[in-house]
Amino acid sequence: MASSSSRFASQTKSAQQRLSNNTIGLVALSDFRKRRAEVLEQQQREAREAIITGTPLDTPGRSRTGTPDIPSDASNERKKRKRKRSAKSSGAKLSFGDDEDDAESGNGGEVASGTYSAANDKENGEKKAKFKANSSVPVVPRSVTKAALRREAAERETLRREFLMRQEAVKATEIAVPFVFYDGTDIPGGVVRVKKGDFVWVFLDKSRKVGADLGVGEKANARREWARVGVDDLMMVRGNIIIPHHYDFLFFIMNKTVGPSGKLLFGYVAEAPQSTEPIGPEEGLTEATSDIKSSKRHPGTTSLEGASDDPAFTKVVDRRWYERNKHIYPASVWQEFDPEKDYQKEVRRDLGGNAFFYS
Repeated sequence: MASSSSRFASQTKSAQQRLSNNTIGLVALSDFRKRRAEVLEQQQREAREAIITGTPLDTPGRSRTGTPDIPSDASNERKKRKRKRSAKSSGAKLSFGDDEDDAESGNGGEVASGTYSAANDKENGEKKAKFKANSSVPVVPRSVTKAALRREAAERETLRREFLMRQEAVKATEIAVPFVFYDGTDIPGGVVRVKKGDFVWVFLDKSRKVGADLGVGEKANARREWARVGVDDLMMVRGNIIIPHHYDFLFFIMNKTVGPSGKLLFGYVAEAPQSTEPIGPEEGLTEATSDIKSSKRHPGTTSLEGASDDPAFTKVVDRRWYERNKHIYPASVWQEFDPEKDYQKEVRRDLGGNAFFYS
């Protein structure tokens, strides 16, 4: 009898009863708080479900776990007809209910689901009526079409090609680099003709050929010695900065790199000339001028940009000589180029760490 009486009793329990049943045997306070939060959350969820389905929380005369009332066939057919009519009139509409709510509300019968869909339709209608276009906005966003996207892509491509053409024109511009050979004293070298896009090792290779032609050096077989020297054995010193081989002249020209003395390392123009004179095949880019005879052979070198610069500012040094004498001034103040370093704010020091009085 006890089991039958509990079967027909109300299954809705208060929060205190659920809490007392779920906290039996707990020891830690944290476990108790966790169970209490779960009980309160379950009770709030059941209250929301009851409000949505329209059924009261506690029906003492009816058991939720018992066998549900089976309606007659006539009533089922009427409800199906009503549901078809409402579906035709309302059309396809979105449902904003959760899957859990739909599953739990399905136990309440088909009438509850019908009322829930009608309530959703009303809410959707109210929401549609609330949201309207704001006519007070002065700027209307432009619709991006495929034609507009193609036009923008074509403009970007045109600008990219124009930039590449200008860059190539700057790289192809010829400049003159006067230099001297240095082994403790300045030995006149001449003028080397290079392009702004050439690397430093190209300049050193041409200066090596000039040194072989001139026979620079105290030895009798100086020309033979220069012929054996490779590009890796030579250094380009611009002011007090050793320029690495892998840099090109355009890098310093475009960035306008300033040396320790406040002077540009390569003070050439970063733009292509408006008009360039044609160069004959006899005026090749790999030849250099060092005296009057060579300047007569290459008359175009004197008109190039940088031909009137100070030759002593650019030194071509044998790396072996530098390794033997780098503790002696001026080789002791030479330093390799660092793109991350600001040479204008640098305090120049000697090998002992003492600052120069003129720095």
